[in-house]
Amino acid sequence: MNDNQKMFGINSFKKLDYSILTIEKSMKRVVLFLIALLTLASCGNKNRGELIGVRQKKWFPEKPYGMTLVEGGSYIMGKSDEDVAQLQNAPARSVTVPSFYMDETEITNSEYKQFVYWVKDSVTLALLARKAEELELGEDNQDGIGEYAFKDADTSDLSEFQKYMRQNYYDISEDSYAGRALNWDNSIQWATQDYPDQAYAEVMDSMYLPPQFWYDGEMKLDVSKLVYQFTWFDAEGAARESQRTRTQFIDRTPFIKKEEIQIYPDTTVWIKDFVYSYNEPMHNDYFSHPAYQDYPVVGVSWKQAVAFCNWRTHYKNSYQRSKNKPLVNKFRLPSEAEWEYAARGGIPSGVYPWGGPYLLNDRGCFLANFKPLRGDYAADQAVYTVEAKSYLPNDYNLFNMAGNVAEWTSSSYDSNAYEYVSSLSPNMSIEEESRKVVRGGSWKDVAYYLRVSSRDYEYKDTARSFIGFRTVQDYLGTAKVKIK
Repeated sequence: MNDNQKMFGINSFKKLDYSILTIEKSMKRVVLFLIALLTLASCGNKNRGELIGVRQKKWFPEKPYGMTLVEGGSYIMGKSDEDVAQLQNAPARSVTVPSFYMDETEITNSEYKQFVYWVKDSVTLALLARKAEELELGEDNQDGIGEYAFKDADTSDLSEFQKYMRQNYYDISEDSYAGRALNWDNSIQWATQDYPDQAYAEVMDSMYLPPQFWYDGEMKLDVSKLVYQFTWFDAEGAARESQRTRTQFIDRTPFIKKEEIQIYPDTTVWIKDFVYSYNEPMHNDYFSHPAYQDYPVVGVSWKQAVAFCNWRTHYKNSYQRSKNKPLVNKFRLPSEAEWEYAARGGIPSGVYPWGGPYLLNDRGCFLANFKPLRGDYAADQAVYTVEAKSYLPNDYNLFNMAGNVAEWTSSSYDSNAYEYVSSLSPNMSIEEESRKVVRGGSWKDVAYYLRVSSRDYEYKDTARSFIGFRTVQDYLGTAKVKIK
């Protein structure tokens, strides 16, 4: 026995040897695990010539804010009951529609105003940036108009997509400044006392009507300058051309459409729609006063509704890109087949969205906002429109699918369309057709137009005080199939 063994004892050394042995075994296990892991990874990287597909990040559906999922299915579209008006424009037939999301309510004044404000800021920022460059001012002029100069002067390194985004969304002009990124980091000063310099004041003054057009002592914005520019691809037109020429790869250029739409609602519809009627209060306040912020927007043409859908898609996808998330599918107007399917709320033979053939509940209250009697607009407790979440929703949680305001659809109107459209996701959308289907009836309509199968139309460049809209979005993928 040596000195160390005497000092610590034999048992202590045995415990020490056992501990070292345990650590060595644990280290060997870790090394073997890492080798196995690397082997599996290397096997995964080498597919050995097998078809393994291109794997992407797991995608999960996300319900858009304010929308509800309408699960697709088949139903009998059209008038399965007696056609009271004898229009014979909606014969019953069985059709199928895929799943989609739909706004729970009609688009409100508040929601449409977000679109208007975005366009207003875009136009104003573009004008400020041009003025700054004309004066050769840059970021060094932080106390004046210079801070609103274009962000990037050099666009040579931009991709085609980036150039497209800038041209269509960042600067809506057609002049030499087109395609330049605006400086969205700075907030626009709309109060006259906050204008930083004379150049800024000149630009801001140009956004308003000349003083001779003011009244009531208020500066009036020149709403004709609120123009939204966007492009879209006419897939149906391209498909027809491909079918005609029997060529898959055709020139896409003629089918890329460019639109420039003045997007401010026509507030004069409250007067134009009703001759010899005093509706000036609605003209003056309906879109501007906060009392009506949750009411459905009206005075919006079909073209303006389409522009809103395009902006909403761009607005959401700009956020998705900033967070490196997958892009969402586009927002759009519903086809009339989708609209009717959603309005029925899962009740196949329902006359109205609530199912039954009656307009009153068991307490004698009307179930929608419409004109119940000749000359009587107030029997349902509302003279004009009501808030978008008034009355009870249908079984898909959709409000006011009957009454309040009629709603634009994407479908072109033809009285005989039901006879030749497809039974799978039927829709007739012809660019040259100026008449578009409106559905649901409104606050000024009789009960016939509230029926889920009733059809009406309006010209797509026309705005009315009784027509609004809601949007839909395609549901990506399908629900898991259940095997019974």
